[in-house]
Amino acid sequence: MTDPALDAEALRERAVASLITARDRTTLLTSCVDGPDLTAQHSPLMSPLVWDLAHIGNQEEQWLLRAVAGHEAIRPEIDTLYDAFEHPRAERPKLPLLPPEEARRYAADVRGRALDVLERAAFHGTRLTEAGFAFGMIAQHEQQHDETMLITHQLRRGPQVLTAPDPEPVPLFTGPAEVLVPGGPFTMGTSDEPWALDNERPAHRREVAPFRIDTTPVTNAAYRAFIEDGGYDEPRWWTAEGWAHIRRNSLTAPLFWRRDGKQWLRRRFGVTEVVPPDEPVLHVCWYEADAYARWAGRRLPTEAEWEKAARYDPAGDRSMRYPWGDAEPAPEHANLGQRHLRPAPAGSYPAGESPLGVRQLIGDVWEWTASDFLPYPGFRAFPYKEYSEVFFGPEYKVLRGGSFAVDPVACRGTFRNWDLPIRRQIFSGFRTARSEDV
Repeated sequence: MTDPALDAEALRERAVASLITARDRTTLLTSCVDGPDLTAQHSPLMSPLVWDLAHIGNQEEQWLLRAVAGHEAIRPEIDTLYDAFEHPRAERPKLPLLPPEEARRYAADVRGRALDVLERAAFHGTRLTEAGFAFGMIAQHEQQHDETMLITHQLRRGPQVLTAPDPEPVPLFTGPAEVLVPGGPFTMGTSDEPWALDNERPAHRREVAPFRIDTTPVTNAAYRAFIEDGGYDEPRWWTAEGWAHIRRNSLTAPLFWRRDGKQWLRRRFGVTEVVPPDEPVLHVCWYEADAYARWAGRRLPTEAEWEKAARYDPAGDRSMRYPWGDAEPAPEHANLGQRHLRPAPAGSYPAGESPLGVRQLIGDVWEWTASDFLPYPGFRAFPYKEYSEVFFGPEYKVLRGGSFAVDPVACRGTFRNWDLPIRRQIFSGFRTARSEDV
């Protein structure tokens, strides 16, 4: 029988480590540039970095200090300034935001108090405190903003300020191009992952017909073949909305790509480099992913197909937490946590392969699916509707798997991301699928 005190201590250690890891990343992303770069809006699609910094602190104060601990508000007057639904991103530079040093002091003050709360917390009693959920939610929230801030750094013009070692080189992948995923039911979503967010719940049975899915994400070389074959000039590959979008915006290649004679270059965190052919393609919108799949005689996988490929273990007829099993992600499993600032070559991380033989389902690039972002049967919003419920509907498409910019705390086999089909600044790629002839 497990000792509840030992369970509580393990939860406490996990929560402390997750919060510290997130804050270390936030500090790096907001200390590598000077004040003007923190307060500037580098794209109307993104907030100033200083807004993200104070928003992180404000959310932590609201949930850990006020909701969990019952403390009085430290800075109630700034709540509306850092309410993501109150002010669209394009308007945030005009708000009376906290200056960088004040934002840093505020976030640090909140964190110190939150760690005191965590030291005394009992991980039971309410849904918010059960298994340390609120602390896990806040760690995930901060890491999601760390990914958002990394996107801002990619959009930022100027010299390189972020560096990281490249992924280990691997031999050119020569394995099978696709993998058969057997038909039949599987368990989708989760009801027992303690820090899973509301849209991942509840676990439910889902029937999936047999299909084949790419062993690795689509590479730059494969996507370049689509470009060179006139993919952006042929309306038959595009949905009506997608064709109108690329025509209206004169899109001819992934974001940050440009042609230089016979080669393609890209800008990556302030450095211009030749597009590496073996990396998964990055910075494509859903319309581009869908058009490529049509051109290739294939389609995007549905969200249920993607999750079955990522979690289903036919030997045990069960759904695992990750493609490699139930163990937490380690460096040999996936490219996560901004450890590298680029995707690893296609075919990397054999230790992270699923039982069916699919690779890189976790990390490297977010993968567009064919599915709209919809609730699971029995969905209940928790702890607030604005995390998921207000986004449900056909306007948003689901992405799965995480990217190199995602921390393991905010990435698992059930984790669901979503965005508008026009978005390209995100670290998005895709893989394709096809129905199995039966």
